[in-house]
Amino acid sequence: MAHSAPDVARGRFAPSPTGPLHFGSLIAATASYLDARSLHGEWLVRMEDLDLPRQMPGAADLILTTLEQYGFEWDGPVLYQSQRDAYYQHALQTLTERGLTYPCGCSRKEIADSAATGIDGLVYPGTCRHGLAGKHARAWRVQVNHQPTQFQDRVQGEISQLLSRDIGDFVLKRADGLFAYQLAVVVDDELQGISHIVRGADLLDSTPRQIFLQQALGYATPAYLHVPVAANAAGEKLSKQTLAKPLNSRYKVADLWRVLTFLGQSPPDELYHQSLSEVWQWALQHWQPARIPRQRAIPIQVRHAE
Repeated sequence: MAHSAPDVARGRFAPSPTGPLHFGSLIAATASYLDARSLHGEWLVRMEDLDLPRQMPGAADLILTTLEQYGFEWDGPVLYQSQRDAYYQHALQTLTERGLTYPCGCSRKEIADSAATGIDGLVYPGTCRHGLAGKHARAWRVQVNHQPTQFQDRVQGEISQLLSRDIGDFVLKRADGLFAYQLAVVVDDELQGISHIVRGADLLDSTPRQIFLQQALGYATPAYLHVPVAANAAGEKLSKQTLAKPLNSRYKVADLWRVLTFLGQSPPDELYHQSLSEVWQWALQHWQPARIPRQRAIPIQVRHAE
């Protein structure tokens, strides 16, 4: 069932607990926090811990501790996706009843042998759309259409994607039984009443898939704002995979000042030497999304190596 839009703006920060927060994580958290608070709205924290094999023990608690150390205050309890399979199954069943899903028996090798490369990996060629042909069902896919999916990003501008060409029928439930991120994030954003999604531009290409699912399920589509991601000297997004250094709360004022600079907010130099609460006060009073650079990634010089 679709939920009505909340009476107040509501944003969220949704890290995956695969490791500690790093500077790139702080950019997304800060942007979403300032955007929600500047709209006099609520800000929620959600742990996207669906992919249990990739989780780092203790990472979720470490993330929450780091957010507190950096001065973030969230509304309501933290939501954990690993505890919400029933909601995702209900959404999958709804889509199935509407004739929009089908079981897929293709292995990764079979897909790789027959698929073209799209904007976010291989484009599934629809092999199992009309039946498994004796194969064993491994995953569940949603059948996309040939209509462009478009939205206006508050920073990146107009985005248009033809899912049938660029993505193909994408997975909603994986062969290992885990629900896919694309389905889970749509369900949780709806059930939590999220009205404003602010996150890194590395997720920009997945947004049309999420809007497609929102429309198929009768959900509202939030306002989107994708900020540039921080990249290393090689142009790679800062992440655990690229050995991004964990945040160190000893440098929290300096880190937050650097984030505001990265986001185009031009904090004054003297703020660098003031208290954390003073930095947050300035940031909230001067938050201007229009000043965020219209780029997908910006290289930075990594500091505070431990």
